[in-house]
Amino acid sequence: MVGALIIAGLWFCVGLVRQTPSLLGWIPVVIAVGTAAAVSWRASHQGRSYWRYASIGIVLIGVGGVSNAHDYLTGVQQGQHVSGFTAAIYVSGLAVFFMGLLRIPGARRSGIEWARFGLDIATVIVTVLTFTWHLAFPRWESWLGGGFADSTTVIIVLSAGLICVFAFVKVAFTGTGPIDRRALHLLALTGAVGAGGGAFAPLLADRPYLNTAHVLLPACCLCLSLAADRQLRATQVGHPLPRPPMQRLSLMPYAAVLATGALLLWTAVEDSADLVAIAIGSVTVTLLVATRQLVALRDNARLLGDLDARQRELVHQAGHDALTGLANRTVLTREITAALADDPAGVTVALIDLDDFKAINDDLGHAVGDELLSAVAATITAQLGPGSVAARLGGDEYALLLCGDAAGALAAIASRLRRPVRAGGHELVVEASIGLAPARDGDTADELLRRADVAMYEAKGQGKGRLVTYATAMDQRTAEQSRLAADLRTALDTDQLHLVYQPIVTMPDGELFGVEALIRWRHPERGPIGPAVFIPAAERTGLIVPLGAWILEEACRQAVRWREELGAAAPRTVTVNVSARQLREAGFADEVAAVLCRTGLPPDVLTVEVTETAVFDGGTALSELRAIAALGVKIALDDFGTGHSSLGLLRTCPADILKVDKSFVDDVTDGGPQAVVVAALIGICEGLGLRAVAEGVETAEQAAELQRLGYRYAQGFYYGRPMPPAAVAGFQPAAAGRRIAA
Repeated sequence: MVGALIIAGLWFCVGLVRQTPSLLGWIPVVIAVGTAAAVSWRASHQGRSYWRYASIGIVLIGVGGVSNAHDYLTGVQQGQHVSGFTAAIYVSGLAVFFMGLLRIPGARRSGIEWARFGLDIATVIVTVLTFTWHLAFPRWESWLGGGFADSTTVIIVLSAGLICVFAFVKVAFTGTGPIDRRALHLLALTGAVGAGGGAFAPLLADRPYLNTAHVLLPACCLCLSLAADRQLRATQVGHPLPRPPMQRLSLMPYAAVLATGALLLWTAVEDSADLVAIAIGSVTVTLLVATRQLVALRDNARLLGDLDARQRELVHQAGHDALTGLANRTVLTREITAALADDPAGVTVALIDLDDFKAINDDLGHAVGDELLSAVAATITAQLGPGSVAARLGGDEYALLLCGDAAGALAAIASRLRRPVRAGGHELVVEASIGLAPARDGDTADELLRRADVAMYEAKGQGKGRLVTYATAMDQRTAEQSRLAADLRTALDTDQLHLVYQPIVTMPDGELFGVEALIRWRHPERGPIGPAVFIPAAERTGLIVPLGAWILEEACRQAVRWREELGAAAPRTVTVNVSARQLREAGFADEVAAVLCRTGLPPDVLTVEVTETAVFDGGTALSELRAIAALGVKIALDDFGTGHSSLGLLRTCPADILKVDKSFVDDVTDGGPQAVVVAALIGICEGLGLRAVAEGVETAEQAAELQRLGYRYAQGFYYGRPMPPAAVAGFQPAAAGRRIAA
């Protein structure tokens, strides 16, 4: 292919100096066309249909070249002249090329992009026509031998040139689709060579034995072959076929302006007769480029506006919670810092945590939970005054920067949160624990948030729906609880914990009925630590869950050992305390079932003891409790009467046992209100078929009065203190108990 082009070029150059046989000039054309057609057809086998069109098109052009040679050799036409039949073959080949180009997928464009694309096409076409007019059109009349008898040929040649120009613009300005980028560049070069070279045919009017096709066709075939070969190699090695950036061709309109301007100046210096035509072309190109520039500027302004809006949106998203629209921790910290720098005396930070939000998520679903969080955020925001900021720190935790009347704002928020909130078709009552941290000189945003967090956990420890203001002593308690929690984690892993068991006896004989498992901790350095000290730390840190699991497993294993060793004398029930935190863990009932299965303890021997406050709000805790009862495990309500004291709870909770709190038993002999409650509770238990157990019995008088009121089960120091497992086997009824029985 390269050799054919070199031979054709050398022969053409010789023809410019002296007359040469025209037939020899057509031989390289046939070789070049055959080679290009073969390479293009091979490329079409890779699934790229354009190359099939290219192969057929170049064959038709080759046939046109043969017809052109026949016209010259038979004397029908001379030199650059073509017959109507030959021109038709040339144009048909170009048309096939054109159809193939149209099948190359282009990039998707907006209306403005299509406007720029059209202006670019018009600019290129006007520029080509201007240069063609200057270089070739003045010689058309002499080329045609005078007159316009062969005007059909002129029109055909012009059409072919315009098709080539359009082909070049199509390749240059559309996306690559499945065509390799470098293959596209070579296709563009093919169109440029064909379009540019054909326009110079009139320049050879004085050399009828020469034809521009002698060089142009081999040159176009070489470019086409290189493009097809590039496509073949790219497909075989699996190279990506990226879309060329549109910006790479953005200089083309300006190059057209420079070219036509230079031509105008050159023509003006020569004082050429076609100065007016070239001036018209230059002005037209300039107007087209100016119009394109205005379109581009307008599009850029729109894009900048969209970009600014998007940037503002991204900045807002980076600083705000996606669910509630409240500020996030970063923005809140910045606002607190600014407020402290302005007037630290008027700054207060509050932390709000929704109580039992996890139960709502578990029972009603996350969609309802999200609606509740958004509703609470709107409620909080509505109560804030000027200069205050609300933020969501994550989960169900909100933080507030309060400027001015912090107490009034928090009172309004707390009051509003006590009203039912509608979320997901449900009327939900929300309670929140609130920690308050007023600013002092030298405080930082992080320090205020830490203090508010400490105060909030203090509020949670005191019960639901509390508001607590930070005090220095809270840090000491928090630090102590953190140390205790760390030591407790170690205690779980190093067998520092053990269980003791307090007897539950029958009245009036004082015989052993069951036991309640109680946790004890002997610290290697600090000695015995009571449950009242370390259980709150376990609750706060979440260690209560693994701790409770250990207690449950150990108590069940001990109950099995007693049954194996003592037989009928073994305690008939073993009671294990379960925290509200454990009940809120979905799947806790499955954990109980697994422990019973591992240990082999019959379910009716185990009693799970919970406080009434743990299940008062229902939700996951109540669902888990019902699942535990379905296993055959007994349920005991502890400290009944000291919490919400809702008799409706006895209807919804699957309770088998009611444990009367020690605070009522202490004054049962005085005949006051406490005695009335104790008497009423035994009546309720008898009516509902519940077993009543009096807790904290310490004197014979208390035991006698409880027996008179109808109580048949009791526990307390009067009957026996908590004891190690071995002591349970030798338990004997208290002497005082026998005297009461007598």
